[in-house]
Amino acid sequence: MKFRYALAFMASLLAGACSSPGSAQDMSFDAYMQLLIARARAEGVSESTIWRMTDGLEPSQRVIELDRSQPGTPTRSGYPPLAPYIATHVDSARIDGGRRMHSATYGLHRQIEQQYGVPSEILMAIWGHETAYGQVLGGFDLAQALATLAWEGRRRELFATEFVDLLKVADKGYPRSRLRGSWAGAFGNPQFLPSVYLRLAADGDDDGRADIFSNRADTLASIANYFRDAGWRPGQPWGVRASVPNGFDWAAVDGEINSPVCERVHERHSQWKTVAEWRALGVRPQQAIADDVMASLFQPDGPGAPAWLLTGNYRVILEYNCSNYYAMSVGLLADEIAR
Repeated sequence: MKFRYALAFMASLLAGACSSPGSAQDMSFDAYMQLLIARARAEGVSESTIWRMTDGLEPSQRVIELDRSQPGTPTRSGYPPLAPYIATHVDSARIDGGRRMHSATYGLHRQIEQQYGVPSEILMAIWGHETAYGQVLGGFDLAQALATLAWEGRRRELFATEFVDLLKVADKGYPRSRLRGSWAGAFGNPQFLPSVYLRLAADGDDDGRADIFSNRADTLASIANYFRDAGWRPGQPWGVRASVPNGFDWAAVDGEINSPVCERVHERHSQWKTVAEWRALGVRPQQAIADDVMASLFQPDGPGAPAWLLTGNYRVILEYNCSNYYAMSVGLLADEIAR
């Protein structure tokens, strides 16, 4: 009984710590780790995993510096142009690498595409953007990085949960030396956070394990499972190039979505209309797309610059990384890989 009460007390302390605003370095790192350990134990993580994942842990000043250097809320003074970003992120190295990987995994990705309904070129484009097709996985000790971020406190609730979920991943038999990734806790070929791994990582070759570090089948199946879960619509493009007539009345099609998340991403998109309705307004798709597909018009670099009609599948890409620059580069890289 005493142990149960002690555990409940420590859990309540952690809950309070997780909800504290601002900088939450209100206790020593070692004391805070004891709260995280109590939570992991209460959620079923084995003692052996807790020990090997927390032994000798110390906070990383480098992780704290990287977290604090992240930009805050942007101003509304404008957006950087898209074209230069595309030029550096949809380059010959990523395109050629994607085509080579697409060819090397032909039989595998066809099977995954049929199972999940997500085009193989989209899977390749995500893989290419996240880790250069497995070449850049990140070298941070995930246990140290996530424990540091939770203790630092800027986003304590998020990273406390991710740390405990990392221990659950480790409990599946992964050594700590394998659990390395980005300073913000993402890992493997698709750069999943631990919570995403636990929810959506898929065993693509039926060997009983979802190995997103080195197994191509598991990597592609996991990305496909993420997209299917986010609502990807099979048979529909992410978007198509479109021509916009001179003097087009943009004010008449201003977006009406009030998004609680990624507001500045969605505020740049127009109202949703069917492709047939866009045609009636003089907007002409440059690629095949059904007239009944709902789409939003996007011309990121202004009049005279390229424009696209974006479908609901574009919003699925935004679920992976809520940035128009990222989503556009993924879609355009996928198109190049498929050529």
